Amino acid sequence: MTGLDALVISGAGFVAGAVNAAVGSGSLLTFPTLLAVGYPPVLANVTNTVGLVPGSVSGAIGYRRELAGQRRRILQLVPVSVIGGLAGAMLLLAVPGLFRAVVPILILVAVAMVLLQPRIARRRAARGVVAEHPGPLLHGGVLLCAVYGGYFGAAMSVIVLGLLGITLDDDIQRLNGLKNVITATVNGVAAVYFAFATHVAWLAVVLLWVTSALGGQVGAHVGRRMPAPVLRGAIAIVGTAVAIDLLVN
Repeated sequence: MTGLDALVISGAGFVAGAVNAAVGSGSLLTFPTLLAVGYPPVLANVTNTVGLVPGSVSGAIGYRRELAGQRRRILQLVPVSVIGGLAGAMLLLAVPGLFRAVVPILILVAVAMVLLQPRIARRRAARGVVAEHPGPLLHGGVLLCAVYGGYFGAAMSVIVLGLLGITLDDDIQRLNGLKNVITATVNGVAAVYFAFATHVAWLAVVLLWVTSALGGQVGAHVGRRMPAPVLRGAIAIVGTAVAIDLLVN
């Protein structure tokens, strides 16, 4: 790795950490960067997952105020995230290239869910129905998202937030904090598995660890202060751009 390569990876890690904490899809910056500096696809994917874990954790910590009162949700969804993340990581090493064809469709559906969440919540409230805790639909959805996240994870955050938005009646900032906990869990479990099961580019990982953790704090600081409509708009723009990029490339 040259000095320029290290600088490029570090810059990508910082921006990805910030983007992941605020809206999601930061891995779509670091993964192509690792490919561009010469890592083969599976090694780049594994290294990307391991390297962005501190950024995910940093983003979750940055949203700790929004996580107040969500202990029950966390205790129910973290075990599902662990199982799915481990299954996805195992699947990557067994069957590379499985999910890529359906990723853009999943992302666009998630964007639509994020944008429709306020309307869905109003209709439920009008019927006297308030969804405060995870049900079977959310458990199953998070499990599938976690499998996908452990496998590849492009825009997993957008998909998870869309799912949370249509199944739970809560402020989007609080749901964003919960999303950060779920993604940190999935990435963490997958990273531990990869560290023991396959080759990892550890120099790149260390660079991503440091810079994504710093970026996660910046992203959480900015994201927490975004008005709900602005945050939804940012998620929609990022998610749509990622879906188009994956369709084109």
